[in-house]
Amino acid sequence: MSEEQKSSTKRKRSTFGVVFLIIFLDMVGFSVIFPLFPDMLDYYLERESEGGILKSFVASIEGMSFDTDESTNQSFRFETVIFGGVLGSLYAVLQFFFAPIWGRLSDRYGRRPILLITVGGTCLGYGLWVFAGSFWVLVLSRIVGGIASGNLSVATASIADVTSRESRSKGMALVGVAFGLGFILGPALGGLASLAEPLGSDSQGAFVLNKFSLAALISLALGALNWFWLAKRFKETLPAERRAEANAPKPGIFKMGKVSNPAVRKTCLSYLFYMISFSGMEFTLTFLAVERFDYAPKDIAIMFLLIGFTLILAQGVFVRRFVGPLGEKTLALMGILIGIVAFAMISLIHQEAWFYASLFLMSTGVAFISPTLTALTSLHSKETDQGFHLGVFRSSGSMARACGPLLAGLIYFAFGSSFAYLSGAIFLLVPLIFLSGVPQPNMKKTEKTNG
Repeated sequence: MSEEQKSSTKRKRSTFGVVFLIIFLDMVGFSVIFPLFPDMLDYYLERESEGGILKSFVASIEGMSFDTDESTNQSFRFETVIFGGVLGSLYAVLQFFFAPIWGRLSDRYGRRPILLITVGGTCLGYGLWVFAGSFWVLVLSRIVGGIASGNLSVATASIADVTSRESRSKGMALVGVAFGLGFILGPALGGLASLAEPLGSDSQGAFVLNKFSLAALISLALGALNWFWLAKRFKETLPAERRAEANAPKPGIFKMGKVSNPAVRKTCLSYLFYMISFSGMEFTLTFLAVERFDYAPKDIAIMFLLIGFTLILAQGVFVRRFVGPLGEKTLALMGILIGIVAFAMISLIHQEAWFYASLFLMSTGVAFISPTLTALTSLHSKETDQGFHLGVFRSSGSMARACGPLLAGLIYFAFGSSFAYLSGAIFLLVPLIFLSGVPQPNMKKTEKTNG
C-alpha cells in the first residue's frame, strides 16, 4: 500500500470515528428523555403556579380520552401521551428547519466548522436542561438541542465525501450502528438516572437542579467529549474546489422541487412517510408499555436496550453482509414489510413475550430501511449535491419526526393504542408504493457519471 493510500485510509477511519460519535450522541440526546416523559408531566405540574400554560393545557384535555377496558392500567394518565407528543415533536420540527440549512452551509464552508458550531449548540442545550427547574426552561433546552441536531445531514455528507460509491452503503450502515448505540444508551441513561437520588427535586426557581438533572449532566459530559474530539481529530472532508455556492436555504421539504433526480425525490418521500409512521409508533411505545404492563423507567430502559441491540446487530451484521448481493432497494422493501407485520402485532397483543417479539421485528425493519434509503439517496446524487440532497433527506425525516409523535399521540389519546398501531401498519403502504418506483443504482454507470 502506497503512502497516499495509507493516508487516505487513515483519514477515512478518523472521519468515520468522529461522525459515528456525532450521530451516536445526537441519538442519545433525542432518546434520553423517552423513559422520563411519564414522570415529567406530574413533576412540572407540581412546580407550576395556578394558571400556568402546562396546567391550562392538562385541564383542557382531561376526560377527553377513550374509555379504557379492563386490561388497561387504570393509573395511567392519557394526558401524558399528548404532553410527550408535543415535547417530542418540538425537537424534530427544529431538525426539519435546520437540517437543509446546515447541509447547504457545509457545502459552501466545509463540514468541519459547521460540525463544531452544531455540536457546541448540542452541549448548550444539555446545559440548559441540567438547570431546567421550570417547564419553559425545559422547552428552551429542547429548542436549542433541536436546532443543533440538524447537523445529521452534515455528518452523513462527510461519510459520502470519503467513501467510494460502491462502499457507500457499508458506510451508511455504520451510521445505522451509531443510531442503534445511541438508541441503547439514551433511554438506558434516562431510565437509570431516574433511579438515583434526585439532585434538586425540592429546589425552587426557574434555573435550578431538578429531578432530571443527572441524565442531562451525563449527556452534557458526553457532548463536551464529542466537541473536543471533533476539534482535535476531524479533518475537513470537502476540499475547497468541490464546494458549491450557498444560496439562502429553505427547509428541505420546500426544496424538494429543486431536486432534479426523480429517484432522490422518491427516496426522500419514502423516508418521509415511513418515518411518520415509525416515529409515531416508536414514540408511543413508552406510553403503551406503561398502560399495558405498568412499566417503570427501569423497565422502559430495558425495552429500549432490546431495540437498540437489534438495530446494531441487523445493521452491523446483516445489512453490511447482504446489501451487496441483495441491493439497497430490496433490503428497504423488506424492512417496510417487516414493519407492517410488527405494528399489526403490537396493535393486537397484550402478552409481554409477544410484545418483545414484535419489538424485535420492528427494530429489524427500521435497521434495514434507514441505511439503505440513505445510501440510495447518496448513490443517486452528484458529489456537489451530496450535502443538499442528504439535507433534504434528513429534513424529510425530521419533518416526519415532527408530525409522527404528535399525530400518533392524538390518535392514541382519542382511540387507544390498538387503533393507533393498526393505523401505523396501514400507513406503511404509502412508502412501500413510493419505494417501488426507485431504481437500484447501477454502480458502474453512476461512478462514470458522477465520479
